[in-house]
Amino acid sequence: MPTRTSDATWNGDLKNGNGTMRLGSGLYEGPYTFASRFEEGKGSNPEELIGAAHAGCYSMFLAAILAADDYEPNSVHTTAKVHIGTVDGAPTIHTIELYCEADVGGIDDATFQKYAQDAKAGCPVSKALAAVNTVTLEAKLTG
Repeated sequence: MPTRTSDATWNGDLKNGNGTMRLGSGLYEGPYTFASRFEEGKGSNPEELIGAAHAGCYSMFLAAILAADDYEPNSVHTTAKVHIGTVDGAPTIHTIELYCEADVGGIDDATFQKYAQDAKAGCPVSKALAAVNTVTLEAKLTG
């Protein structure tokens, strides 16, 4: 079965920042903000939507926990690859790969890697997808 890919970029802190999510099929590309996600702000396949949701959530959550500790998240870009295949005779989302590049002021790589892992464990969509057997993360600082 195919691998679906989506990506998201988050700029700024949690409440004042903004971002965009894009489905790999190109059928949807649009902005997201704190208001559109957590308040009354305003197609494709479920795997792309899950990928977009996971990439968007991870980027936003990483920016939030970095900013909460006075780091400067200029941008966080995450790509999520969602793998669906047959497991025990049933179609199953079995693997999600997260690839993150972040421009963050005032942080060293070792500290950033800890925050990247904490965001992987703590973002709400990661928690919702806890039944997926494998979720990997590759994160790097770009600035």
